[in-house]
Amino acid sequence: MQWLELHIDASPASIEAVCDMLREIGIEGLVIEDEADFQTFLEENRQYWDYVDEALEKSMRSKCRVTFYLEDSQGGYIQLAAARIALTALQKAHPEFPTLILSMENIEDADWENNWKAFYKPMEIGERLIVIPDWEEADPCGRVALRLNPGLIFGTGSHATTRLCLTALERTVRPGMRVLDLGCGSGILSIAALLLGAESAFGCDIDEKAVKVAYENAALNGIGQGRYTVRAGDVLSDVGLRREMGGDYDIVVANIVADVILGLTDAVGDLKAPGGLFLCSGIIDSRAEEVEGRLRAAGLTILEKNQSEGWFSFLCR
Repeated sequence: MQWLELHIDASPASIEAVCDMLREIGIEGLVIEDEADFQTFLEENRQYWDYVDEALEKSMRSKCRVTFYLEDSQGGYIQLAAARIALTALQKAHPEFPTLILSMENIEDADWENNWKAFYKPMEIGERLIVIPDWEEADPCGRVALRLNPGLIFGTGSHATTRLCLTALERTVRPGMRVLDLGCGSGILSIAALLLGAESAFGCDIDEKAVKVAYENAALNGIGQGRYTVRAGDVLSDVGLRREMGGDYDIVVANIVADVILGLTDAVGDLKAPGGLFLCSGIIDSRAEEVEGRLRAAGLTILEKNQSEGWFSFLCR
């Protein structure tokens, strides 16, 4: 059976009236989202980010949404028509409510998983690299081409933190090196290292979807699992993962967030080879001094401190 997914964007003042209106016309199974839920989610998951886009927070301010589902059939469209009429009547009866907006999602009208691709174009990064979306045709013009389809996983090369890491890898990767990519996401950093001459790479991420995406992106670039290993897990707590990844890496890269990097500093010594490099990024400017202090306290020597668009990276030995 096919379903229609409907949304009514409301406000805290009108959300209860909207729900009552839908129930009165026989529509149940409502999913209610509001700003309070959003803020609770942010507070309970602070370990995963230091920065939330201001536009996103602004878009959620004083906003509520009711989601409900109707059969994609004549009966469903009759209910949809009833909901539209009832919503118009509710708005007229309560002019003090902000505008109530009804929208519909379905596969034919809103292919949201692919629409974002129109905004993702080939990007030249540093002196040698070019990141090319898999669905685009582009002449690398003598650069090292990294073909990528990130799906819905972080890591396209467009974010400042990723570019900071790529330009640092461009300068530091040498043939024969072993690279460890912590929080690998789409695999962009470890795959770039392999294309730049590294012998092998190991990537890990707490998101299980990253394993499939990273392997697929490696295959797009002619890199097999003989040189590239990707696993899901938490490097700080997963003993089995730590045992499998081992140590003595020439470069350990972590493009994550400040809190995770702070937790990693004491473990870096066991992961990298003597004289090996630790490259970390994903650090918002307000946390840079704190991270720098922890890196030094862990006995690491900071070779480079770079910044772009309010984000910092550190290259350490």
